[in-house]
Amino acid sequence: MARYTGADCKLCRREKVKLFLKGSKCDSPKCPIEIRPYPPGEHGRIRQKDSEYLLQIREKQKARRIYGVLEKQFRGYYTEAARKTGRTGEALLQILESRLDNVVYRAGFAKSRDMARQLVGHGHFLVNGRRVDIPSYRVSENDVIEVTAKSLELTPMVIARAEVGERTVPAWLEVMPEQMRILVHQLPARAQIDTQVQEQLIVEYYSK
Repeated sequence: MARYTGADCKLCRREKVKLFLKGSKCDSPKCPIEIRPYPPGEHGRIRQKDSEYLLQIREKQKARRIYGVLEKQFRGYYTEAARKTGRTGEALLQILESRLDNVVYRAGFAKSRDMARQLVGHGHFLVNGRRVDIPSYRVSENDVIEVTAKSLELTPMVIARAEVGERTVPAWLEVMPEQMRILVHQLPARAQIDTQVQEQLIVEYYSK
């Protein structure tokens, strides 16, 4: 399973905005983007001219990195979204939001999407009673996601159960902390997705 294995904080510095890839560290004064708010590398402090193409590719990279998706898979999601009726950009974000690792993160069962991806990959979750260990698995309306019985007393799950409620859960999900269960009421509309991405720039990038 291909995935990015470099330093997450470099990705935030490259995009000049917090992507919230490291959980609680992103909210602390130790967050590298607070200390060095410029891109990494030898030429990081040199101001680049923001061309239309640069804005488009940076927005695409930002979305890709927020959701932890590699380029080939992200392009596949865009192709699928372009075939749907309605706005392509909104359909793309809905596809990304419906990934199982993102749902686990949004529900507060993991401090970051990386952590959620690991928990799903290790087989700690059931979807409608069946074990799913594929982070990119796409949930559907009325799906029920829950932690397996064997995993309920693992340290990450105990901590998650104690901290559920500290993060706002989007309206399209319902969390039942005592049962460590997530109900998917519907797939999210654009207004219910708080990801700070200008999806129209991504559409323009791929439309060329």
